[in-house]
Amino acid sequence: MGESLVRVPGGAQHRSDSLSRPVQTLRVKMVLLGSSGVGKSSLALRFSKDQFKSTSPTVGCAYLTRMVHLSDVTLRFEIWDTAGQETYHSVTPLYYRGAHAALLVYDISNRETFIRAQVWLKELKKHYIPGSTVIWLVGNKGDLAQDRQVSVQEGQSLAHDRDLFFTETSALTADQVSELLLAVAHRVYECIGEQQGGLSEWQETQLVDLQHKDLFNPFASCCKVGP
Repeated sequence: MGESLVRVPGGAQHRSDSLSRPVQTLRVKMVLLGSSGVGKSSLALRFSKDQFKSTSPTVGCAYLTRMVHLSDVTLRFEIWDTAGQETYHSVTPLYYRGAHAALLVYDISNRETFIRAQVWLKELKKHYIPGSTVIWLVGNKGDLAQDRQVSVQEGQSLAHDRDLFFTETSALTADQVSELLLAVAHRVYECIGEQQGGLSEWQETQLVDLQHKDLFNPFASCCKVGP
């Protein structure tokens, strides 16, 4: 409930269309990694609610969701926004272990965050099985192009050398944010979704209103939640 829906142009279906045939919903765990202050939380909020607001440093990890509707399947993105501070570095693997997609985020106006992204990549590769995670290098804060310290070519070169995907975004202006999420959705579904045991199915469950005496009343449940 309250989740947004992204539709792919040309392959989209209206909700009324889904009444004619069931559309499977698959779970996608996506983690955002990177130094503190690169805009991970802002990107996560854009992904989830298409909103922007100034945020404080994430403590531990934040969790958001987004439904992405492709032509024949819906992907439920479970977005884990990890803290970038060194204090939480040791526990971060607990959050990104088992991720189907990982976004390595840096600030194009801060070279140090670009260097740190490479450290995050090294750590990530200790905890994933090749082929089980789609990894994307994301240069955020494209709105600060006038203060750029990392060129587009440098980002592309690193991504090419490390066999990553690459995109520059701006969480502030929303530039390329929706496009990035759709691209990740397609790659995850193509690379992992068809594998045996790749993506598990997600189904809405119901909460029973315990304040009702008749617990068998089908109308006693009013809320939908996900695992």
